[in-house]
Amino acid sequence: MRTLSRSPFVVIACLAAALPAAAQEPDGGVTLIRPERVFDSASGEVREGWAVLVNGDRIQAVGPLESLSPPDGARVVDLPGATLLPGLIDAHSHLFLHPYDETLWDDQVLKEARAYRTLRAGVHAERTLLSGFTLLRDLGTEGAGWADLAVRDAIEDRLIPGPRILAATKAIAATASYAPGPRGWDPDLVLPQGAQMVTGEAEIRRAVRDQAGHGADVIKVYADFNRAAGTSPTFTLEELEALVDEATAAGLPVSAHANSPEGMRRAVLAGVRTIEHGSGGTREVFRLMAEKRVVFYPTLAASAAYDEYFSGLPGGWELDAPDGGLTPRIARSLQAVRDAREEGVIVGLGSDVGVFPHGESWRELAWLVRAGMTPTEALQAATVVNARALGLEGKVGEIWQGAFADLTAVEGDPTVTVEATRDVVFVMKGGIVYRSPE
Repeated sequence: MRTLSRSPFVVIACLAAALPAAAQEPDGGVTLIRPERVFDSASGEVREGWAVLVNGDRIQAVGPLESLSPPDGARVVDLPGATLLPGLIDAHSHLFLHPYDETLWDDQVLKEARAYRTLRAGVHAERTLLSGFTLLRDLGTEGAGWADLAVRDAIEDRLIPGPRILAATKAIAATASYAPGPRGWDPDLVLPQGAQMVTGEAEIRRAVRDQAGHGADVIKVYADFNRAAGTSPTFTLEELEALVDEATAAGLPVSAHANSPEGMRRAVLAGVRTIEHGSGGTREVFRLMAEKRVVFYPTLAASAAYDEYFSGLPGGWELDAPDGGLTPRIARSLQAVRDAREEGVIVGLGSDVGVFPHGESWRELAWLVRAGMTPTEALQAATVVNARALGLEGKVGEIWQGAFADLTAVEGDPTVTVEATRDVVFVMKGGIVYRSPE
């Protein structure tokens, strides 16, 4: 991924007005950050009295404040009462979507110009960064073509503020097995599609090559879809194996949208790296995922948002309602997480943000706790677990020497109350401060 392999760029003066007021280069390239406590994501421990020394775009040292020796002239950031976390990671996002209670999905894809959607995606990226999420895996532009690559590269080149992005570009779906249509539309109408449609191994390989050649960081495939008989597989096992084989040859991991047991099973057997959604997963399928070390992203916050929009539930209910008040959709999703964890599946944080407002990926942390994780486990899912799942261990997801200086601070202690992640007071990405209480 280009973003993670380059050293940081210098913020040029002519772009300063385009950045948030707090964004700046650390004085002298060295910053000492002094929070109330530091979250050690690897161990899950909270370290009282620790501090972090940042040099350029990397963490130079972390430990008890008295053990650090910043040079004269180093910038000092004091964060009394705050907990310093690794920059959070959302491994399932859609920068090119916005909440469906604002505009339905079909209308976004069919009526909003690609240029407009791209500009909106830039706004979403800034909101995401300022909310403490410093890395996104963006799993498909939903009809906006290659535009995610432009947003990714504009962020990398410091033209706009935003998180690091792993981009999936168009995503891949079986012919007539995604949207818009053809069901519900004039059968003679040819509509723009929310993914790249393919049939057979030759077209599948061509699509993977096309997306890899344009610069995708990950290949996204829709392994099943809601068809006439309900949610069912859309690719054969052999087709999925061809897709994974081609992606592997290009050095790219594969993410699979899958909700049905058979769609999940085929995707796992084919060799995908992650399963998205998975609300229909059975114990047998989860055991297979655990055996193959396939990571599960249940996107609980999106399920809750669907219920809020389309089942008449009041906004904010997702954090407060007793289990007995849950709809079947979210109840199934919560049970899937519990079953998966009991079978030993790795569960990361991927929220499907875009279905609900960008800048609110913290909702998934709260839902993971609702599904049975401790606040510490949920924070690990959003940091070290995601870093390992995305092949970025040692680069992001931990506050440790040599890692990228991607850091977030929140009021209070989120290992006690995970909703504290809503109250972000400090954000640094690559050694640059984008949000600060100063």
